Amino acid sequence: MPLIVATANVNGIRAAVRRGIESWIATRTPDVLLLQEVRAPDKLARELLDGWHVAHAESEVKGRAGVLIASRLPLGEVRTGLAAHGPDGAAETGADTGRWVEADVRLPDGGTLTAVSAYLHSGSTNPGQEHTMVAKYAYLEKVTARLAQLADAPAPAVVAGDLNIAHQNADIKNWKGNQKSAGFLPEERAYVTRWLDEHGWTDLGRHHAGDGPGPYTWWSWRGAAFDNDSGWRIDYQLANKALAGACRKVEVDRAPTYAERWSDHAPVVATYEL
Repeated sequence: MPLIVATANVNGIRAAVRRGIESWIATRTPDVLLLQEVRAPDKLARELLDGWHVAHAESEVKGRAGVLIASRLPLGEVRTGLAAHGPDGAAETGADTGRWVEADVRLPDGGTLTAVSAYLHSGSTNPGQEHTMVAKYAYLEKVTARLAQLADAPAPAVVAGDLNIAHQNADIKNWKGNQKSAGFLPEERAYVTRWLDEHGWTDLGRHHAGDGPGPYTWWSWRGAAFDNDSGWRIDYQLANKALAGACRKVEVDRAPTYAERWSDHAPVVATYEL
């Protein structure tokens, strides 16, 4: 049977509920739902997803970040954060928390799918904000170390979420005007290239969409960015070697109109046959 995995940056789960995410979930019927920027206490997040098996990594910074896995299938082991993959193994604190959660989804055939919900730092190149890029690169090193481990694992694995990096020119409408912007810097994009070329991960969105441009997954709330489809593709589903061949299609659920959006991001939905 097909397994539907959806990822979405909800830009605050309480706001997304007010704007209609529950209707989208009821229509889409995902088996596994990977959410980012949950921005809610653990108890509330679980209450809003009553009836699901939930793994949630809450941020220590109130009102920020937060990643969650909700599954209709039972969950096995849950792992949060990437402290073990840093240079010193120190516990993650502050802005590094609420950015990475893994869960082993128990499949009907007795196997498992390792699902990761990831929300990477956005960073900023504005004067006085250089430290945010230092933090982003440090976290990208941890991500790379974990992806190297999961890449050749015998169990299928999907790493999905808001990576805050547009990998190619086709992934951003105004790529010429954003070459010095955080999220499209050569140094950031090189990490994604490394994950794909050196570690064998597949960018399922690009693989199934062709050369592009787009489809984009994020548009500013401001101005006419959404109406003009002036967006960025920064939300991904990355599959390891054991999973990539099982993906049958990938779709971006862009809202029909600006008024019908429940986030500034659109969900990325993949259908697998495992």
